[in-house]
Amino acid sequence: MEFHFDLNPLFPERISVLDQNLCAARKPHGRPDAQNQTATIIDELGKASAKAQLLPAPITSAAKLQLNRHFLYLLKDGERNGGRGVAVGYLKVGYKKLFLLDQRGAHLETEPLCVLDFYVTESLQRHGYGLELFHFMLEHQKVEPELMAYDRPSPKFLAFLAKHFELKHSVPQVNNFVVFEGFFRNRSAAPLRKVTPKKPEGEIKPYSLMEREVVREEQRARPWPFIRTADIPPSPLVSSPFSRSHSVESSPSRTPRPPHASITQLSDNCRAKRTSTQGLVARHNLYSRHISSRGLGLLMAGQPKLPAHSCRVRPSLRQRCQICRRP
Repeated sequence: MEFHFDLNPLFPERISVLDQNLCAARKPHGRPDAQNQTATIIDELGKASAKAQLLPAPITSAAKLQLNRHFLYLLKDGERNGGRGVAVGYLKVGYKKLFLLDQRGAHLETEPLCVLDFYVTESLQRHGYGLELFHFMLEHQKVEPELMAYDRPSPKFLAFLAKHFELKHSVPQVNNFVVFEGFFRNRSAAPLRKVTPKKPEGEIKPYSLMEREVVREEQRARPWPFIRTADIPPSPLVSSPFSRSHSVESSPSRTPRPPHASITQLSDNCRAKRTSTQGLVARHNLYSRHISSRGLGLLMAGQPKLPAHSCRVRPSLRQRCQICRRP
């Protein structure tokens, strides 16, 4: 790709490595427009790459390179374009945190070096420029091609990897990255995390059947208060779902109580006391603030008589005796 300015002062080497600073030279340029010209070259190459891969928007630009810790290897031919040089292509790589699947389906969490974009000008393809650029990147990063991941490689790029590096058998992934079998064979240090198998789906019983089984189990071993004997007739069942019988049968077990015979004797004694005259009077006046004269007479009939006494009360004070209640 040709430009109207000279590329040789911007890129002194045949292959230049660009990072966030957009500066390929060891010393900063004295020209103020050097960084702008470098950004123009990267943007134009990124647009041509997106057009060649039929992408809706460029994935490589100077602004994106400044925001991410990626490396861009730019190849130039300094003798073309009247000695001003031309931009042949570029290769962008960077580290990405990925979740991959190996041949067994186990998950692998790793952060490999990934090829993010690779482009060579159409008029200069099949001249060995792409292979030269890729070999330089491998030597600079000190990595093997099978240990790298490739982001959405085009059919031309896959044919390039199969021809020059024997990378033909890829492992299917759920994301857009492509890895090959050697990626997992040579990575013994990374731990593998197996996917937990799904539980087998068993037979699902209807809720009514399960409830019946639970009720049957409770009826087999009921606690003492709910044991029905032969001499006590069972109480009639209520068909309402909100009746107390349903909740009582499912209540938890309680501590054991005295036998049935002793309870019957206690209930008879309590019934006899409740049916006495004093008991009926006390029950009748339990919720009353003032006791009636008849009830007072019945209560006093069972009390012992008090000894005789004499009351001396001053009429002016209107006091009552505490014993006979007389003025």
